[in-house]
Amino acid sequence: MIQKTAFEETKAQTKPLTGADLLLQALEKENVEYIFGYPGGAVLPIYDKIYDSKIFHVLPRHEQGGIHAAEGYARISGKPGVVIATSGPGATNIVTGLADAMMDSLPLVVFTGQVATGVIGTDAFQEADILGITTPITKYNCQIRSLEDIPRIVKEAFFIATSGRPGPVLIDVPKDIAATVTEVPQEQEVDLPGYQPTTKPNYLQIRKLTEAVSAAKKPVILAGAGVIFSKASTELKEYAEQQQIPVVHTLLGLGGLSEDNSLFVGMGGMHGCYAANMALYECDLLVNVGARFDDRLTGNLQHFAPNAIKAHIDIDPAEIGKIIPTKIPVVADAKEALTELINQNGKRSEHDEWLKKIENWKNEYPYYYDEDSDKLKPQQILELLHTKTNGEAIVTTDVGQHQMWAAQYYRFKDPNKWVTSGGLGTMGFGLPSSIGAQIADKDATVLSISGDGGFQMCSQELALIRELNLPIKIIIFNNQALGMVRQWQEFFYESRFSHSKESVQPSFVKLAEAYGIKGYQISNVEDADKILDEVLHNREPVVLDFRIDPNENVYPMIAPGKGLHEMVGMKP
Repeated sequence: MIQKTAFEETKAQTKPLTGADLLLQALEKENVEYIFGYPGGAVLPIYDKIYDSKIFHVLPRHEQGGIHAAEGYARISGKPGVVIATSGPGATNIVTGLADAMMDSLPLVVFTGQVATGVIGTDAFQEADILGITTPITKYNCQIRSLEDIPRIVKEAFFIATSGRPGPVLIDVPKDIAATVTEVPQEQEVDLPGYQPTTKPNYLQIRKLTEAVSAAKKPVILAGAGVIFSKASTELKEYAEQQQIPVVHTLLGLGGLSEDNSLFVGMGGMHGCYAANMALYECDLLVNVGARFDDRLTGNLQHFAPNAIKAHIDIDPAEIGKIIPTKIPVVADAKEALTELINQNGKRSEHDEWLKKIENWKNEYPYYYDEDSDKLKPQQILELLHTKTNGEAIVTTDVGQHQMWAAQYYRFKDPNKWVTSGGLGTMGFGLPSSIGAQIADKDATVLSISGDGGFQMCSQELALIRELNLPIKIIIFNNQALGMVRQWQEFFYESRFSHSKESVQPSFVKLAEAYGIKGYQISNVEDADKILDEVLHNREPVVLDFRIDPNENVYPMIAPGKGLHEMVGMKP
């Protein structure tokens, strides 16, 4: 009797698999629970296998809604959001989401369908060069050209998306590759010698930073989203309290340190609070932990912490020194670096007067608005929301005035409760991202806050909210305008309101009802108080159309080209 080879034995035991089978198996091995996808011709072989898959498929009503939902899921769960779109227009419809995730460091693994390999480059039906389009806005992208590569490429995609500085990875899958059958068993090994992120800090740099902190008279920590991504909130609190260093947050870093903590100063930047911006302006040591010195934070660079030694802790070495010259660079994961700083237990500097000065700024120049107005103020709504949810809700936003008001007045106590588009500033982000956030934390109260303009960009996702019966509270700050555009036109363009006011709008209450969701229109604070009590304590979705003062502006503000100390709109 002739003995079978090991290969023949394995082959005999192996069931023929298509490329789509290999793809779904690889996703299951990565413990993927949800796919946010929209079917189309080029991905039909994959969708045929999804039909029998254990992975739950979430069907948005537009690909942009799908990828923003995946971003919300990634932001709250810490796991990569998985997206599938078909070739051509399906793929190009997710470009905005890729750029958004790239700028805000959100881990996504995105699969796009592609035309068959034999017609790539011929302008075939629904063909688009998605690799060329997305190269600048993904952490990594590639096209599968061999069936045998699928398991390895998928495993590497998840590793790249989630390690180092998180970001989106795109894999383009030609239709014939997905449909081709193989009987060869596949190995899944990650071997990326050219990609080895540095996570442990250099000891000498940690010593330099420890000594600088001990010598400083006016130290400040600037905490960005990197603190949250590295799950370093506990370490941030411990280190700040050990050294009694006040903490300023970036927009995306909110929640890294509880706003109830006495060392929390506030949000810095264009619409940050006076105390935070003056602390950045007057400090003599600035310790940046996981922030990238965005221009909306720094203002005029000549006036940004002009007298400070700058230290920068970041897992992405490309960010260190890119904007601000840095004297003490620390390339490392924020959690690892803060842990080492805690262990150093450096001598605390004498800066009690500095802490008193900051506390005086906080007391003298808080956020404020005209509470005596007979018009409904967005700040009132946010204060009610904070009180009624005990500051424990997940808050997602679009971009604009409502986003800044939410950052100012919803006081975050915990990390992973704040989902907003920071770097790209994407209108339409708020509603779909709340879907992903609610899927990631089914028991949470999720508040989706939008302006009337941004809400209409992805309002079709109300269908998905109803389909999944997600109890999201959809809050529209309705001022019948593109509020931030109108504000800038008022300030800088002599109130020439060129196409920023919306004269025709749908009834948002009727729109909600068309999707089987209850809606309310609210125009005074008494009704707001009563209706919020009713809707926040049930597990049904609701649309709340708040008719706010159309002339309300976001204050304080730093005009473009001005320094952090040149704020306008503080409390008189």
